[in-house]
Amino acid sequence: MSVSNEEIKSLPLWQGPARLEPMSGGLTNLNYLVSDNVGKYVVRLGNDITEHQLMRFNELAASRAAHKAGISPKVLHAEPGIMVLEYIQSKTLTPDDVKKQETLEKILPLLKTCHREIPKYLRGASLIFWVFHVIRDYGWTLHEGGSEYLKKLDELQAKADILEDAAGPHEMVFGHNDLIAANFLDDGNRLWLIDWDYAGFNSPLFDLGGLASNNELDEAQEKWLLENYFEKPVDDKLWRRYQAMKCASLLREAMWSMVSEIYSKIDFDYRQYTGENLARFEKAYDEFRQS
Repeated sequence: MSVSNEEIKSLPLWQGPARLEPMSGGLTNLNYLVSDNVGKYVVRLGNDITEHQLMRFNELAASRAAHKAGISPKVLHAEPGIMVLEYIQSKTLTPDDVKKQETLEKILPLLKTCHREIPKYLRGASLIFWVFHVIRDYGWTLHEGGSEYLKKLDELQAKADILEDAAGPHEMVFGHNDLIAANFLDDGNRLWLIDWDYAGFNSPLFDLGGLASNNELDEAQEKWLLENYFEKPVDDKLWRRYQAMKCASLLREAMWSMVSEIYSKIDFDYRQYTGENLARFEKAYDEFRQS
């Protein structure tokens, strides 16, 4: 289902004429900044993406719970294919921002709130985002779609199986599961966490590993995150479990991009993104095997 500009302008919540401005950055949805006579709003357009196990009912429920937990903008309106959010005047973070120690010190409590507080407000059915299932399912999707990466899939799945064994035992929290820098907003006083497309119950190590890999944190920063998240020293067992999950986050990102090469309609160089993430995965996997 596509949504026209006229349909957006006709939504019932606007006070006066609605003015639309496209926003950049979305790889699973289209975003608009909308202004009326009273204020500004963010409109997100997107349907379910079954190839990526992305269900909009889940995104909506997680967005509402995240707002109640105090870490995400309020949902003002929702209907099939459309979600309207409160606009936060803010700066979108970059990986260089995330790597600053003062930023990491703000991100850590935000992450703990996500993991521990959102379940208190979550309504309705919820999803589990188990990265190793996602990887396996991506493999089947790539086979069905005749992907050019077919010859690599058996090797990648074998590595994923090794990582799944190494990452346990597993704790379960409510994860954001897409901690790229662009999903953090800084309003000058505090940080916000946005875009709950892939939210679901998961190991906390996936978010911690994803935050590190997406923003290229160094080893000292990774250990600082682990020590302050778990509030204890990082022993060899935790470090190896964490490395395994970080590798899995990179493999999932690479395979997400492989699937997007086949199915996405959004104008983005997925082929290059696949190559970059595969290279980063192989490097991290070699380091994991040598540890």
